[in-house]
Amino acid sequence: MSLGKAVRLALQAVAEPGKAEAMRAYMKSAMPFLGVQAVPRRTALKRVFADHRLDSAPEWRRAVLSLWREAEYREERYAAIELSGYHLYREFQTLYTVPMYEEMIVTGAWWDLVDELATHRMGALLTSYPDSMRPLMLEWAHHDDLWKRRTAILCQNRFKQRTDTALLFACIDPSLSDNDFFARKAIGWALREYAKTNPAEVIRYVKAKGITGLSRREALKNLPVV
Repeated sequence: MSLGKAVRLALQAVAEPGKAEAMRAYMKSAMPFLGVQAVPRRTALKRVFADHRLDSAPEWRRAVLSLWREAEYREERYAAIELSGYHLYREFQTLYTVPMYEEMIVTGAWWDLVDELATHRMGALLTSYPDSMRPLMLEWAHHDDLWKRRTAILCQNRFKQRTDTALLFACIDPSLSDNDFFARKAIGWALREYAKTNPAEVIRYVKAKGITGLSRREALKNLPVV
């Protein structure tokens, strides 16, 4: 049995169809849901991934994209994201994966699909390959595609003391005039995360840029009123 078929059968086995429509409505998804909650989904997928080992990076990338492109239910796209981060394939996380993640980000085009890729996959690549990924994130920060910009803003969210402050602010700056909710939310979220490490610098940046509204509220959420 192919990996794709095994994933679909495993998801169907733990689905709760009565929850599917509510999940779809909450996520505002055009793609239907099976009704699989996160915990049983991850448990089921771990068993499938362990039983269907992939021997090479190209085979793994093909499997991820096959799941992604052929998905009929949103949980199948979640499965593709989980396969992309499965621990057995950690050594496959190289610059060759960038086109795969770029496709998933652009075609996913919604926060539940993009944010995991931004903060975990692209962030990890930035750590491993800063000389290549830093200019790419700066390029994405100026891109017409909202989800590429959001990825550039969020890619350092887990970096804490390792945050490249100049890169963070350079990725935020092009979106400061964007009124889109997901751009404003990303700015606030990225600044709020960095504020856990360097609150004074976040306060300085917010004031210097005159950041207001949602982005400001999110950025300063856990800080004293300034």
